[in-house]
Amino acid sequence: MSENATVNPSKLLVVITSLPSLEAAKGLARALVEQNLAACVQLTEGIQSIYSWEGKICEEQEVLLAAKTTEPKWLEILSFIKNAHPYDLPEILAFAPEQFERQYGKWVESEVNSKS
Repeated sequence: MSENATVNPSKLLVVITSLPSLEAAKGLARALVEQNLAACVQLTEGIQSIYSWEGKICEEQEVLLAAKTTEPKWLEILSFIKNAHPYDLPEILAFAPEQFERQYGKWVESEVNSKS
């Protein structure tokens, strides 16, 4: 394993949610970065979601949002997304990578801890 890799999963988080449009996703992504809740947010268009909601099978095109942040920001980013999200019950999942490039992890941490 290279010296730039780390197996410290306790700090870096990838927070995932899906939104109904690119416009909604861009708005949330910009707000997350501007509020220092995420260092970077990636958007993926063209997600096809099939789900059960209120007894019906639904099928929608969505945009997937993946925000890079740190574990100490979890409750704050969770609350922010819940309040800003257009869905009644948004999907909000967080994953802690087992391995990541050390300098990238330090960059994420410095960005979410900086004061704008």
